[in-house]
Amino acid sequence: MAEEKESAEAMISEIHKQITDAFDVFDHEFNKTVDVREVGTIIRSLSCCPSEGELHDLLAEIEEEEPTGYIRFEKFLPTMTKVLMERRYRPIPEDVLLQAFEVLDQEKKGHLEPEELTKYMSEEGEPFTQEEMEEMLSAAVDPDKNVILYKDYVGMMTVEDN
Repeated sequence: MAEEKESAEAMISEIHKQITDAFDVFDHEFNKTVDVREVGTIIRSLSCCPSEGELHDLLAEIEEEEPTGYIRFEKFLPTMTKVLMERRYRPIPEDVLLQAFEVLDQEKKGHLEPEELTKYMSEEGEPFTQEEMEEMLSAAVDPDKNVILYKDYVGMMTVEDN
């Protein structure tokens, strides 16, 4: 029983360290606060991939009653500890991403045209902004062939789940 308790404490301690390290990168004033606009980046750096809606709900949970534009570390830490302990917002596995691209590639040609992907990503589900689309395409489009070789892109997108 004592070993389990020590193991859980070690795990929580490690999670606290990861959260603290990620938060500190964006705590430019060294005052245990970060700009609310940077919280999504911090959360994603912890291998969590919430949707915009989930991120909005998370922010509502950790923001002050009177929003200041800043998030305080003492409110961020317990919420993110819980998120990481529950393994919420895990990245989508590579095979599932690949299947999604294969559904879009109706002609089974092994790639998508940038225009095709832009159309899907801006018209379906939670639409990407123009800036998000440009950022994604800059990484996704093969510079020599000017198409998205999605098998290669999926490999770049996936995060090892540890």
